[in-house]
Amino acid sequence: MPPPFGEGHRDVTFQCDSKTPCSPLFQVSKQISRLLHVAAFVVIFVHIVSAEKYQAPYFIHQCQRSDPDINQCLQFAANTLVRHFRSGIPELEVTEVEPIQIEEIHLALGSGPDGYRAIFRDVEAFGVSNMTVTGVRSNLNSMEFQFQFFIPHIRARAQYRSSGVLIMVQASGGGDYWGEYEGVRAKVYFKARKEEANDLTYLQVDDIKMDFSVKDIKMGIKSQQDNAIIEAALNLFINTNGQELLKEMKPSIKKHLLVTMRTFINNLFGRVPYEYWIIDE
Repeated sequence: MPPPFGEGHRDVTFQCDSKTPCSPLFQVSKQISRLLHVAAFVVIFVHIVSAEKYQAPYFIHQCQRSDPDINQCLQFAANTLVRHFRSGIPELEVTEVEPIQIEEIHLALGSGPDGYRAIFRDVEAFGVSNMTVTGVRSNLNSMEFQFQFFIPHIRARAQYRSSGVLIMVQASGGGDYWGEYEGVRAKVYFKARKEEANDLTYLQVDDIKMDFSVKDIKMGIKSQQDNAIIEAALNLFINTNGQELLKEMKPSIKKHLLVTMRTFINNLFGRVPYEYWIIDE
């Protein structure tokens, strides 16, 4: 009866000794084999260490610097971040993403003592997180980036106080403000600088600019004063001149949004190193 598989067999290896000397060719081959094994181990080790060192978090999509379509990759990465942003990113201390809050917005129409002035306080905007990044331009050498966004619909509410004359009507008072903004398009440009820490690179915003447009606007007020005729006249004026009023409100809106965006971007880049975003090869 033959022995079970594996029993009664042994591997045969060649040993070099004084009785059986190895040829020079055999010795060279053996040395080369050892070097190849060492090289393979080093490559695997470096790959594992690099993968662990630059293991990007789940909300980051990495792009290769050498990619000829780097802007398309950055656009996909930005939309990946936005998608996770909607449900919150605890690692960035982002939990409740809506509403977007602005402390106050100023509006001024006309000059002189009768010029109309309004302050909108505790502004809350809903729908901003439904944005889509529609285009990216970048220069990784100078660390300059431009992102284009589209937001289908934004709903806003606030408390307002006003003074002065509007459409020949004394419009002093206060109350509730509401706004519906359809087809919002925004463009954000920023330039960053690199800072080294713990063998990693972090970015900080040096300069940031933005602009936006709205396709359709509906706005209105609910005055605390019990005068339905004046309230109706003001709402008619506001909706008829929505784009002109938005133009006057833009500087104040942009000022507050730029502060919010700079804080968010610096928080993001301060927590996620550049090497996690861009793979240099």
